[in-house]
Amino acid sequence: MVRSMVWIADPDFHGWICSDCEWNSAIPTLLEDPEARSAFDRLASGKFRGHNCAEHPARNASNRPASLTERMRTLVKRGYKPKDAAELVLQEISLEFREQKGIVKQAEAEAVEFLRRVREGII
Repeated sequence: MVRSMVWIADPDFHGWICSDCEWNSAIPTLLEDPEARSAFDRLASGKFRGHNCAEHPARNASNRPASLTERMRTLVKRGYKPKDAAELVLQEISLEFREQKGIVKQAEAEAVEFLRRVREGII
C-alpha cells in the first residue's frame, strides 16, 4: 500500500501525519495567514517525502472518530466534488452540534482549509 499524507484536525493534534507510521508535522498554534499555511504545507510535504517509515513506529489502529477532513476526503473518493463534500459534512455537523456554535464555527474553518488545500493540489 502506498503511504500518504493525511491532515488531522482534532482537539489533540492539528497537522499532517503519515498513513503508515507515526511520522507527523504539527502546525504551529498561531499560524493564521493563508500564505504561511501554504508554506507550512509545502515544508511538511517535503519532510514527508524525505522520511523513512522504518525509522518511526508503525501506526496503531485508532478508535477515534474520523476527523472532518477525513470525512470530506472519503466523500471525494466516492465521487463527490470537494465543495459538495465540504457542504455535506458541514450540514452533518450543524445537525449533530446545533447547540454548540463553537464546534460548528471550527468545522466551517476546517472546510475552508480543506477546500484551499484541494485547490492547491495538496490533498
